[in-house]
Amino acid sequence: MTLKFLRFFLVVATTLVGYYFAPFIHKSPAAQYIGIVGGLIAGVFIIVVELLLERNSVETVVAGALGLIVGLVTGNLFAYAVGRVIENAPDFLYAVVVLIFGYLGTVLAVVKRDEISFLASVGTAKTAAAKPKVLDTSAIIDGRIADLLETGFLEGVVVIPRFVLNELQAIADSGNPLKRNRGRRGLEMLNKIQKTPGITVDINETDYDDVQAVDEKLVRLSRDKSGSLVTNDYNLNQIAELHGVEVLNVNDLSNALKPVVLPGELMSVQVVKTGKEKGQGVGYLEDGTMIVVEGGKDRIGDELDVLVTSVLQTTAGRMIFTRIPDEADLEFVKGLGH
Repeated sequence: MTLKFLRFFLVVATTLVGYYFAPFIHKSPAAQYIGIVGGLIAGVFIIVVELLLERNSVETVVAGALGLIVGLVTGNLFAYAVGRVIENAPDFLYAVVVLIFGYLGTVLAVVKRDEISFLASVGTAKTAAAKPKVLDTSAIIDGRIADLLETGFLEGVVVIPRFVLNELQAIADSGNPLKRNRGRRGLEMLNKIQKTPGITVDINETDYDDVQAVDEKLVRLSRDKSGSLVTNDYNLNQIAELHGVEVLNVNDLSNALKPVVLPGELMSVQVVKTGKEKGQGVGYLEDGTMIVVEGGKDRIGDELDVLVTSVLQTTAGRMIFTRIPDEADLEFVKGLGH
């Protein structure tokens, strides 16, 4: 609301400036009316430029500025050459030539910014530094991101958008007990993150009035800040990747850190319930990985040494299929040095 008021004040100010100063620049009965229109156009132009700068990355802004400078210089040189060839060329021709070259320089620099060696070196330096991490609601409520930050595996500024905080607060105030508990857990995790030594937390006030969906706001903010989006949401993960935004999915990290289990290895598991198929028992590792034990239905409650037969990776996680080994299996495994 404050930003909209400031923009309105800017337009009023430029209009008044045009109204009062136009008669000093151009002596005519319509000077003040021309000044009002000119001041209004100037105010709107400044706001448009501000919005364009706000919604584009630093590299895009720098590229556009450099392209504009090069284009204007080139345009002036070209206009000077045209003036030497065409005698008595009208003044507006010079202005048109310079504006055209300035526009072309800006557009080409923005479109080809990744191919400019200077900007490439800036991008490399930025990549070497830690990118800001933009947290979404699911990653905050999950809580594992707080532990990762505490261990120092993630570096850089942690960006928490104001609209994510508002969403968390709405969840915490929900009439649904489950949602309310999730929201309160998220607020507790935020408090933990803010108290983590060495971590800089940026409560970002950027919002996008033309967008209603929080997911789309997160993707745009991550892109504008050239940062990484931290999420556990599969759909948001896919949308962000389509927009070229780097995604850090805590579930992917968790799966990558799970111990590798190969067929033919022995492992220990406690059978806790029956499986879906006949004769199966089911147990779990500490990380939640499901262990299916063939012939384990009658061994519920027992701690067993089982032989891995196969490993299945699914979108829901990993499943390990095992069976209770016989004497031949134990002798064979012993011979392999297990």
